[in-house]
Amino acid sequence: MKKLITERFLEFAAIIVKIGKKLNKTFEGRHVYGQLFRSGTSSGANYEESHSAQSPRDFIHKREVALKELRESLFWLRLIEKVKFIPEKDPDLVFLLKENQELINIIAKAISTMKKKNNI
Repeated sequence: MKKLITERFLEFAAIIVKIGKKLNKTFEGRHVYGQLFRSGTSSGANYEESHSAQSPRDFIHKREVALKELRESLFWLRLIEKVKFIPEKDPDLVFLLKENQELINIIAKAISTMKKKNNI
């Protein structure tokens, strides 16, 4: 399971890197892309870092940071969609919006389960 989620985060980040070519044509696009790039690529790094947690609380904290970054990424993706920086039917944008929400659901559930398991 860990490897599958890791691969999903890597694919998510790779597509974010890829769409930079579509967004970096205007000042506004560059700004939004920079924000998305930081939050979208760091979410997977924070997820990976959680595997080296020193305690259950540390694990939860690192997963919460990954979740925070995913939620920020969702905001930027929705803004890209709303202002039509990329056409809404663009396969990369469709994938990112869907995958972002699924990763949010997975990580939120893992956090909830870990809190219950450790009475936190």
